[in-house]
Amino acid sequence: MRVPTGSRRTALAAGTALLLTLALAPSAAAHTASGDRGTLVLVGGGLKADNTQVYGEIIKRAGGSSAKIGVITAASVPASQDPNAADPDTCSNSECNGAYYAGLFKGHGAADAQWIPVDLDHISNADSEEVVKQVNSMTGFFFGGGDQYRYVTTLLHGSAQTDSKVLAAIRAKLASGAVIAGSSAGAQIAAGADMVTGGNSYEGLRDGSSPGYFDDPTRLGHLPAGGFGFLHSGLIDTHTGAYGREGRALRLAADTGHDRVYALEENTALIVEAPRTPHERLRVLGPQGVAILDLRQARTGKTPSGAWSLTGARYNYLTDGDRYEPNHWRVQPAVGKRPFVPASTSPVPANSDVFYSAANPAGTPYSFLGTARALAASSTQRIASAHTYESGPRYTVTFSRRPGFAAWSSDGVTPQTITGLRIAVAPE
Repeated sequence: MRVPTGSRRTALAAGTALLLTLALAPSAAAHTASGDRGTLVLVGGGLKADNTQVYGEIIKRAGGSSAKIGVITAASVPASQDPNAADPDTCSNSECNGAYYAGLFKGHGAADAQWIPVDLDHISNADSEEVVKQVNSMTGFFFGGGDQYRYVTTLLHGSAQTDSKVLAAIRAKLASGAVIAGSSAGAQIAAGADMVTGGNSYEGLRDGSSPGYFDDPTRLGHLPAGGFGFLHSGLIDTHTGAYGREGRALRLAADTGHDRVYALEENTALIVEAPRTPHERLRVLGPQGVAILDLRQARTGKTPSGAWSLTGARYNYLTDGDRYEPNHWRVQPAVGKRPFVPASTSPVPANSDVFYSAANPAGTPYSFLGTARALAASSTQRIASAHTYESGPRYTVTFSRRPGFAAWSSDGVTPQTITGLRIAVAPE
């Protein structure tokens, strides 16, 4: 079967553009004043079936060998929209994806895993007492990938975005100590205000963001009322380096007044303990990393032609075992990592596609990270520039090592963890 891990060009659930007027509406965030005792495990998409680190972490936090995982896949198309619904080898809909993930969790050691039958074919189940009873029997939950807006339309009520009974039950489980995990759209939906709905980096930098959900998948859109509001300390983006989304994350945060973004990478989890409390703490788990974009000192401007620019942002990149205290903006490198001593005398390689454009068949994923690490490894350079593939205008991204910059490594060869790298974006 084919399981969605999140499309590079987000598919729309609706057939036409839908502008949402939710900026002043009550949202899921209204339910989250007191904080939670549970844990979030947020994966940037592309979660591999053999990732024992991440699956094992979810199961451990759900009770280990007695774990019972509720699988929610309402972000997938329903069976009625899947032409291959009858074929278990090629189907890709909510029900068969739910069965797939349930099988994976049981294969990784959970006592039980069950599909929670809520999707676009079964919206009424979101307020079913029988399904609520099923939810209450679970010790952990996993939200699959697809399109996060389908979660909004199935588990929240109307423009006010009030909780369905099923979502209210899941929220209560988190508050009492359960684990909630999600990958791709399943991680995005954990966001509070201004959850991203789609868009590419270049078009986002050029045109800015807009509230709503659009037929044009390159257009940078967001829901002002957000998603489920499980996490408030920063915006969330997914598939970051694999799809070159650093630019759109910076623009959306600047446009909406957020000073932090958790930019998640594929097949890697950001573990959030005690979310929305003074004791919230984070840890990275997996083979890639998590970029944390810091916009506290960022400033935006415009050229005489109206082109947007940004200065003063900071880029942090955390890898396996690194910890982060969001309430203190503090990175704690993993045990075993040591301060990195740059030794490369080679010039930082030229980069003419910093956001890995879909229009460039020769593009390279993790291009932004590649330049950041090459600069961190250089013993001779303190500044490096990279450029967008597109022009009209072409944007230059300037990376700078200034006071506050640091890097760490466990092998002395690669600067795995980076903190405080300055970022500026300007049109040529």
